[in-house]
Amino acid sequence: IMEHEQSRRLGKRCVILIVIVVLIVIGAVVLGLTLKSGFESTFLSRCEKFSQYDCKELWDLFQQAYVNKDPCNVPVEAYNPLIAAAPFKPQCNKMMFWSKTKDVVHGFTAKRKDCFVTLEDTLLGSVLDDLTWCGKEGSKDTFTTGCPGWSECENNPVRSFWICASAAFADVACGDVTAMLSGSINTPFNPESIFASVEVPRFKSPRIKKLDVVMVIQKNAISNCNHSSLKNLMQALDKGITYSCKDVSKSRIQECGAKPEIACGACW
Repeated sequence: IMEHEQSRRLGKRCVILIVIVVLIVIGAVVLGLTLKSGFESTFLSRCEKFSQYDCKELWDLFQQAYVNKDPCNVPVEAYNPLIAAAPFKPQCNKMMFWSKTKDVVHGFTAKRKDCFVTLEDTLLGSVLDDLTWCGKEGSKDTFTTGCPGWSECENNPVRSFWICASAAFADVACGDVTAMLSGSINTPFNPESIFASVEVPRFKSPRIKKLDVVMVIQKNAISNCNHSSLKNLMQALDKGITYSCKDVSKSRIQECGAKPEIACGACW
């Protein structure tokens, strides 16, 4: 009788253990699907604000760039089909570039869409702004954790996308273009930045007539329009493109953003 009771208890424990394992597996699968659908739903919901595009098609093209691939081996050109499906449109005299001034720029353009358009105001830039993603070899999933950092490896999915998008955005820039640089760093025109290494080399005359630099000046600024790195910027510009630079306080930019009655040309 005792042996029978022990066997019964052991069998009950095994059943409980099996149930626990099954629940853990189901939980892991559900969590994985939730993470995946969470990223996909963010992509699609942001995309749907731009009604003229097939967002599901864009999602499929986006995934093709990195899914089932080594997250350190996603080249820039992997995103070419995605860019081709949602190309950037020239908006002459309104295109704004930036380096180390993201919050200031977007705080301004969010309120004054009549003045300037940044890459992050476009469909693809808006959809993927501030997101992290990658794939893994042997998996069809999109991952949002465990992905390589921006500088961890050169051909990671996020870095390659932004280089590809930045190049395409710069390729359609026309007329007078504007760039906001930071007076709070030692090298406002950093040769390693996307602005210096990807965008400026694509500013071509006569498509682009002028580059207006807005140097954002905050308290304890350490750089201004006289900084030596800006000489490198002037030298890097294609012949025929004129150049100007103005030191503008952050408060002035914020004021202009808050007052739509101020004309765009009078902001600085």
